[in-house]
Amino acid sequence: MSGPSKVSGELIESRSQLVEYLAGGCKPAAEWRIGTEHEKFTFHRGNLKPLTYEEQGGVRDLLTELGRRFGWSPILENGNVIALEKGKCNISLEPGGQLELSGAPLKTLHETCAEVHQHLREAKAIGEVLGFGLIGLGFHPTAKREDISWMPKGRYKIMRAYMPKRGKLGLDMMLRTCTVQVNLDFASEADMVKKFRVSLALQPIATALFANSPFTEGKPNGFLSYRSQVWTDTDPDRCGMLPFVFDAGMGFERYVDYLLDVPMYFVYRDGRYIDASGQSFRDFLEGKLPALPGERPTLVDWADHATTAFPEVRLKRYLEMRGADGGPWRGLCALPALWVGLLYEPAALDSAWQLVKDWTPTDHDALRRAVPRQALTASFKKRSVRDWALEVLAIAEDGLKRRAQRDGMGADESAFLDVLWETARSGRTPAERLLEAYETRWNRSVEPVFRELAY
Repeated sequence: MSGPSKVSGELIESRSQLVEYLAGGCKPAAEWRIGTEHEKFTFHRGNLKPLTYEEQGGVRDLLTELGRRFGWSPILENGNVIALEKGKCNISLEPGGQLELSGAPLKTLHETCAEVHQHLREAKAIGEVLGFGLIGLGFHPTAKREDISWMPKGRYKIMRAYMPKRGKLGLDMMLRTCTVQVNLDFASEADMVKKFRVSLALQPIATALFANSPFTEGKPNGFLSYRSQVWTDTDPDRCGMLPFVFDAGMGFERYVDYLLDVPMYFVYRDGRYIDASGQSFRDFLEGKLPALPGERPTLVDWADHATTAFPEVRLKRYLEMRGADGGPWRGLCALPALWVGLLYEPAALDSAWQLVKDWTPTDHDALRRAVPRQALTASFKKRSVRDWALEVLAIAEDGLKRRAQRDGMGADESAFLDVLWETARSGRTPAERLLEAYETRWNRSVEPVFRELAY
């Protein structure tokens, strides 16, 4: 989750500024970049429990040592280090202490994967000293809510109080889930709309390919991507598939209207978060926000508010792909490869659009609802999701080959899809492989997952 925004503090005088702010993300294709984010659970190697913030060898020490040994600068909130930054990279904390890397905007997947590897090497080196491990899964396999301590970030305190008012699983989303996502650019409003529609329609396919959260509190939970299921009961005001994206007239202005109707969480002022939960940004524009009567918002406030909407694909000044479970090392490179292949090469984007253009809102909803439990075995429009995934991967692979971005050995980016091809061709998701291990060689214990899936 995001921290305070770093955009201009310009006072918002009109609604048109909000549209212009989003439109300011348009870039020529030569300037498109790839920004990869991934979250990991931390755990004590001795007892497998999640790290707390203040304990010796805990999350605070983790961040401090990363900064000291590898040149990261600390970001403080009320005297607590809650994030690190170096160049255009950021390391931050999710509410339950999940460690997140928000990577730099990079030109190729080769650079992105090198960044992922460097980050994990650094984190593992600190883990060797402090005695913790890192694991990639979509949902925590053993911990109960009460087993996980909250990180000392003001926005999380506000969200923690508000979440249960809107859904049963919002606190689980905050404390017990991890994802991997990629942020991608667009050239124009029309390009944004086309990419938004394609990526939103195909997001459940990515969810199925990356399904990796079959355990809750030490037992199978009946889902292959329980993380995805959690989002269906988090907050209907700010989550979901956004049917309006497929309507005529979709554009920056329509997304602004959506964001204006998303209830607020907070306003950030003078180093602290002011509770505005459930209040209206429209009222804020008119100087009528109960939390700050008489005060009007800035573009910083708008950028912060945009981070509090959680649809399957999110628009800021770029598009965020949000449908995948966290997972093993190779998956962290495969997720950006999938979406770059589909969205950054014109012929691939056209092919992907032809695949989904006739899907109806009912189709989108049916696919989204089926995938968390069934993943690739789900049926959609008289075909299995596995069949759809194979077709999507073929389009993405062709796109990456045509991009022809090569590493020093002459290899293009398509090899980063290999792990997804293995999943789709076998029809077995990462979650199903874990369930098989649980029933056989793990002797119905989940604990071996911390050994076998640790980075």
